[in-house]
Amino acid sequence: MDEANHDVLRQVPHAEEYAFHPLLDAEEIQSSEVSVPDLLEEARAALEAFEGSVDAVVGYWDFPVSTIVAILNQEYGLRGASLEAVVKCEHKYWSRLEQQKVISEHPRFGLVSLEEKDPRLPEGMRFPVWLKPVKSYSSELAFGVADETEFREAVGKIREGISRVGRPFEYILERLDLPPEIADAGGQACLAEESLSGVQAAVEGYVREGEITVYGALDSIDYPDSSCFLRHQYPSQLPEPVQRRLKDVAKRVIGQIGMDDATFSVEFFYDAQRDEVNLLEINPRHSQSHAELFEYVDGVSNHDCMISLALGREPNLLPGHGGWAVAAKWYHRWFTDGVVRRAPSAEEIARVERELPGVKIEVVPGERQLLSEAPGQDSYSYELAHVFVGAHSEEELREKYERALAALPFRIDDPDPDPERQRQPEAAPEREPAAAD
Repeated sequence: MDEANHDVLRQVPHAEEYAFHPLLDAEEIQSSEVSVPDLLEEARAALEAFEGSVDAVVGYWDFPVSTIVAILNQEYGLRGASLEAVVKCEHKYWSRLEQQKVISEHPRFGLVSLEEKDPRLPEGMRFPVWLKPVKSYSSELAFGVADETEFREAVGKIREGISRVGRPFEYILERLDLPPEIADAGGQACLAEESLSGVQAAVEGYVREGEITVYGALDSIDYPDSSCFLRHQYPSQLPEPVQRRLKDVAKRVIGQIGMDDATFSVEFFYDAQRDEVNLLEINPRHSQSHAELFEYVDGVSNHDCMISLALGREPNLLPGHGGWAVAAKWYHRWFTDGVVRRAPSAEEIARVERELPGVKIEVVPGERQLLSEAPGQDSYSYELAHVFVGAHSEEELREKYERALAALPFRIDDPDPDPERQRQPEAAPEREPAAAD
């Protein structure tokens, strides 16, 4: 449990009836290579030592949290998705095999051998493609490649780093009765998918007693000429018929995977020129990145769905009952490695939040942090801050973000290999962060 989400959890309906207890430390699940057995042992010990009643175990993070929650719920007889359903979503190759049984709205895909000296694209595929491990998160080790040269470079980087998440993921796979093709692939395989075009969107929903509900659609807008998110925005601006198609596809694949008593989010590309929908990824959890957005617009965060399902209650959805018409989570990014010489203080953040109603700021790196060493970054950029904004219009949404950004005093210098010089911020020239759209 992290502080920012704990604040949101305290605002859900019936929060006065709940006591929230952290089960694992956030830093433990973001280390260089996690030990799932050790984390499970620590979690079990905490549950056994707790003197009160354990009514639910929930989580809103990706692996290993998602799978640990499923294992603990099974062991303690609590509600939640099965481990098999979670892994069917999170193992990217297994997920694609399940998807193609019920939908055609997905890209061509196939495995790339990391063991071959000179690996090739799967037969029938062509550039451009995305290469990614069958298990990763936050777009770590995901590379868009346009030709053979970029393909070989990406394969080399994936080979070097795939074990960080892949090896712990294989511990989870060993607990399941896998189909032969997944057992053969394992947890340290590389997937190729033909690149998709269009705008990105996502739907969120839940399954309760076998009934699937999709409660919201959101847009994901990238930085110009980049695959990195600039913001998530709710509600979606896509035409209503397109949103209905996204929801229909999501229901079919979630039904195929067999999830129950759990939240989910499904990410898509929509190509307006071709009027084509393609499924990008299935997450066996709601997105904690969207929590404030639902709270701003609907008055209730999506965390309420997670808690309600875990307690056997119907989620308490109130569309349009928030104080704002539109909301976004903006990602303030830096596109080269660097050392954080100056980050906004708590007092500076509080001043911006007072001056701009509906704005909430989370600074990601600390001072003296080398950006490339921060956990959970994608392959192309580094997050400096998350800026949540509620507004009455999209124009106001942009204006508030730009004003907040102008008031956040970051200073990032080029990486310095000498640790003594890193402790002297005055020795390096100041440089401004990349401008947002």
